[in-house]
Amino acid sequence: MSVVGFDFGNESCIVAVARQRGIDVVLNDESKRETPAIVCFGEKQRFIGTAGAASSTMNPKNSISQVKRLIGRQFSDPELQRDLKSLPFNVTEGPDGYPLIHARYLGEMRTFTPTQILGMVLLNLKSIAEKNLNAAVVDCCIGIPVYFTDLQRRAVLDAATIAGLHPLRLIHETTATALAYGIYKTDLPENDQLNVAFVDIGHASMQVCIAGFKKGQLTILAHSFDRSLGGRDFDEVLFQHFAAKFKEEYKIDVLQNARASIRLRTACEKLKKMLSANPEAPLNIECLMDEKDVRGFIKREEFEQISAPILQRVKRPLEKALADAGLAVENVHMVEVVGSASRVPAMLKILTEFFGKEPRRTMNASECVARGCALECAILSPTFKVREFQVNESFPFPVSLSWKGSGPDSQAGGAEQQQLVFPKGNPIPSIKAVTFHKSSTFTVDVQYSDVSDLQAPPKISTYTIGPFPTIRSERPKLKVKVRLNLHGIVSVESATLLEEEEVEVPVSKEPEKDNSKMETDEAPGGTAASSANETDVNMQDAKGTADAAGADNGVAKSGDKPVKMETDTKVEAPKKKVKKTNVPVAELVYGAMLPADVQKAVEKEFEMALQDRVMEETKDKKNAVEAYVYDMRNKLSDKYHDFVAAPEKEELTAKLQETEDWLYEDGEDETKGVYVAKLEELKKQGDPIEERYKEYMERGTVIDQLAYCINSYREAAMSNDPKFDHIELAEKQKVLNECVEAEAWLREKKQQQDQLPKYATPVLLSADVRKKAEALDRFCRPIMTKPKPTKPASPETRANPPPQGEGQSQGADANASPNHNNVPGENATAGSGEAAPASAEPMDTDKSQTASTTA
Repeated sequence: MSVVGFDFGNESCIVAVARQRGIDVVLNDESKRETPAIVCFGEKQRFIGTAGAASSTMNPKNSISQVKRLIGRQFSDPELQRDLKSLPFNVTEGPDGYPLIHARYLGEMRTFTPTQILGMVLLNLKSIAEKNLNAAVVDCCIGIPVYFTDLQRRAVLDAATIAGLHPLRLIHETTATALAYGIYKTDLPENDQLNVAFVDIGHASMQVCIAGFKKGQLTILAHSFDRSLGGRDFDEVLFQHFAAKFKEEYKIDVLQNARASIRLRTACEKLKKMLSANPEAPLNIECLMDEKDVRGFIKREEFEQISAPILQRVKRPLEKALADAGLAVENVHMVEVVGSASRVPAMLKILTEFFGKEPRRTMNASECVARGCALECAILSPTFKVREFQVNESFPFPVSLSWKGSGPDSQAGGAEQQQLVFPKGNPIPSIKAVTFHKSSTFTVDVQYSDVSDLQAPPKISTYTIGPFPTIRSERPKLKVKVRLNLHGIVSVESATLLEEEEVEVPVSKEPEKDNSKMETDEAPGGTAASSANETDVNMQDAKGTADAAGADNGVAKSGDKPVKMETDTKVEAPKKKVKKTNVPVAELVYGAMLPADVQKAVEKEFEMALQDRVMEETKDKKNAVEAYVYDMRNKLSDKYHDFVAAPEKEELTAKLQETEDWLYEDGEDETKGVYVAKLEELKKQGDPIEERYKEYMERGTVIDQLAYCINSYREAAMSNDPKFDHIELAEKQKVLNECVEAEAWLREKKQQQDQLPKYATPVLLSADVRKKAEALDRFCRPIMTKPKPTKPASPETRANPPPQGEGQSQGADANASPNHNNVPGENATAGSGEAAPASAEPMDTDKSQTASTTA
């Protein structure tokens, strides 16, 4: 089972995997730890990640990047419109009001949703993890910004589905950072809380999180963010500065040229990094536009001056986070800075002034989120046993339910009613049970209570509850469960109709037991059950709603008791019980992909991945043909020179040259099968030469091995050594005859081979020599390793058994077969095939042991 964490950033992505020894960040195909979040569409295939980044400069209009800024956002979003101005590719408004990306792929213009593009990026990250683990990757944990809306979180899940992934959790990036920071700390206090501020300044956004640490747990106290304050804003300031400067000095407008813009932005990003370590830095770009080389220069002071509007916005999220956490600056014990843009000196200066202490850099600024995601995945996965560490996450937005009180059963007429269900800071995950007095189909809207920080539509989704079954009770109650799951997605989980009905068997106070059961037993198991709290909110009318909200909608603690429903105190009839009936719930999420659309996207991604794989295999085969041409041509003039006849060499050299010309002309763009056939055609002529060379190089070694085998057995057969005395002369003669025959065969074949030139087909093959040696060994070994026959032990010897390891007595019967007494090896009596008589002389134990060892 895979345990993987993905940190997909606006500019680059990082993959971390959990192993027995800890968390590792894995390397991509270019042995880099960061993989660009780019998808480049070509004429025949896609280039994703490092390959996409390499192609983006030459193909800017079909290179899709910064998809994190596009996903789950409406096209009319002012922030999105500002982002689109700096993107080189074409984005238009789709029929649903969300962006569509246009790119030229396989020779035609195609449209893709940001969710599809993110799915491609995640698939590339998945393949990186699979290559590293040598196993399939499905379960994972994905880091997301804290400001992602419900729709954006759903879009990430859809993208993961397209990539064939199953996220166990979408975890906030700052929470993942806090987890990676705290889980390894062994000195956390047990009672007093250690408050740490995490400031994450990434490529496109800034996030602030204040976390409280105690031994074995972390609690998120507050989140805040600025969605448009990141490293790319500093790049943009430098870009605009030099674009204006070059327009004035060199009379070129880089804004009108997509390729020139990309090159200048890349140079400005490098310049920003140089200014982080140096007081001044130059900018030089050759042939930027209109064949003009440009030069620039800037000091750090000037850079900070033109960046002043950005730097002024840094304090706002810091102040908001402290206010939401209810802490003073003095109560923040440490400040950790992470993120790719955290290295800008001006940023560190502002943070130092605000918190009154130097920000720390104990974590890897780029990799901490991916490591935290992998840790969270390990915690949720049964594969690893992780140190007990509880993560108490909080939800950053307030969410309400709203509905119309129309119908004969409503006391509020047709007025719109709204109830806060999940306040800001509500624990994740969580469940709330809401009670309605309804008897006919109605709709409930899930919406944000405050959209000032979101810049998103307030409505998240609409749920149609009904149709209802036949209702017999006068005052039916409908209990609706609203879930805030691990991903931070809000949904109506179920609706249950509660009716009182009479039964023959009287049951005292049964309805009250049923109610409490429903409130506790239906809570989800596992992780959610331990931290999710079910709060019952009575929503009879507008006034009752306001009254009920006062006690039930705070941050639920683990010890909260469910509020009893109104009927609990009135039911006294002993012949009544509560009947539970499930009511259908239909979901409509605004802007989300339908399941059918997700399935189509999965199929489309499979087709594109197959096309990519075919093209990669075709490239490999083409490269194999090209490599064979160059390699064989070099060897013909070098080590194969003596192994090929002049006419054969000329013919093969001409064939190689012809193939090389074909590769760069007609064969430039062919199918995989054509390249395979071309390589086989060349190998028909080249393989015999290669075989002759290989035989020549191996022949001497295998001949020496056969000669050694012949001499060894011949010497043994002719030896007067006592250890071979038990072998009959006839048997030894057989060994000698076999050795003579093998030696004669080898001499004859070697003479024939020595008379042939090196370029002739060899008559003495290495394989034949090996077979001859194996046959000789197979014949001679059983004869020459035949063990000496053993003598049986006398009764006296059996009465005094030898020490352990020198044989064991096998019973008291004097007439037992001697083959079972004092036989040190399984072949001790094999060879003569004769058994000694039972009345043989007592056996000399030492001699017997020596003989068997020699054998």
